[in-house]
Amino acid sequence: MNQDFPVTIHHNPNCGTSRNTLELIRTSGHEPVVNEYVKTGWTRAKLGSLLAAMGKTPRDILRNRGGLAEELGLLKDGVSDEAILSAMVAHPILVERPIVESPKGVRLCRPADSVLDIL
Repeated sequence: MNQDFPVTIHHNPNCGTSRNTLELIRTSGHEPVVNEYVKTGWTRAKLGSLLAAMGKTPRDILRNRGGLAEELGLLKDGVSDEAILSAMVAHPILVERPIVESPKGVRLCRPADSVLDIL
């Protein structure tokens, strides 16, 4: 791993885009820290710092496929960022993936090749 250029991927191995992004990172010569966030969970502080670094709101990274966001009522107009953030902490799968951190920035890498801009 390149200590001078640390890369972290918040990864879900069940997601094709996440797997493709991980492969692109490795192919580019980096061995990233892999955070399987569905297993490890999120802290409010970590999600907040990722969102701030990306210039995004919780709604911007809310995974609305799979039904859970709708089931929890998070897709309705007027649901606060705080409510969405709390749901993401309680249900890590609600965060769209993968999110990659590098010295060049933090990005939700959809499509996978968008990771190349921060490597």
